[in-house]
Amino acid sequence: MTKPILVCAADLTHLPHVSDRLAANFELRWARPATPDNLARLLPEADAYFAALEVQLTDQLIASAPRLRVIATPSTGLDHLDMAAATARDIVVLELKNERALLDRITATAELTWALVLACARRLPAAFDASRQGRWARDALRGHQIAEKTFGIIGCGRLGTIVADYARAFRMTVLGYDVHDVRIAGIDHVPLDELLARADVVSLHIHLTEANRGFMNRDRLQQMKPGSILVNTSRGAIVDEIALIEVLATGPLASYGTDVIDGEWRDDLDQPPLIRHAREYGNVVITPHIGGITFESQAMAYGRTAEMLIDYFASQTRKNE
Repeated sequence: MTKPILVCAADLTHLPHVSDRLAANFELRWARPATPDNLARLLPEADAYFAALEVQLTDQLIASAPRLRVIATPSTGLDHLDMAAATARDIVVLELKNERALLDRITATAELTWALVLACARRLPAAFDASRQGRWARDALRGHQIAEKTFGIIGCGRLGTIVADYARAFRMTVLGYDVHDVRIAGIDHVPLDELLARADVVSLHIHLTEANRGFMNRDRLQQMKPGSILVNTSRGAIVDEIALIEVLATGPLASYGTDVIDGEWRDDLDQPPLIRHAREYGNVVITPHIGGITFESQAMAYGRTAEMLIDYFASQTRKNE
């Protein structure tokens, strides 16, 4: 029996057990590096696509793939996929949002959230840079203790709940805001304006939707407590970055730690306004969307995504028998 053709843009070189499983069930074609040109070359013959977050699957690419039946993505966010185009074509999208038992074991993004909190509070990038240049600048790099401060979580789902556990371990008071009526032990659920006014650290854990695009706008940024820290490990477009830069310059926000930027698929990643700001000023800490990029988290997420893809085609085969 002819195997379906799978175009894989994800880097599985460190996960041979996953690539071997896929190769056993599909005619596997690698779109590595994950670029629009490689997708344009390979997708026209693809029955399935295994996505990578660093390249966008656009409506034009989907239109170029008449045989494409299913997209599998090892993520909960879907902003790297043109969902409107996929839906219009009745393409099935397999993703991890509802795999709660698995996701509860994947703590990598929550851990990175805390790394960004500490990097901002203790000015770690500047301290590292000074030390490697031989400047033992202790007093010049005075930071802030976070114990007995207030931590605000916007989005009290899986990641928000894990981050709340970490905040309590650091002896912080934890506030939470969610559009849904959730009640989580150890989190004092308050209105958004109260959270912004009271929290010394605010951490974003919401999905990017059209309703949430620019959620942290100029007005909300200006509502934040003087000297506060904002942390974002969700998606860059949740924050109005132009307004953010202005508020970082004029207050009340003191610093921003982020694992994401708006437009991180651009070819000129040295030019986005936030990155240009970070080169000149020390109040922004940026990491290149590495929240979920650990050996352990990818083994679980990519492995489950591969199994979902295999199961989908197996179920289709059974239906046709």
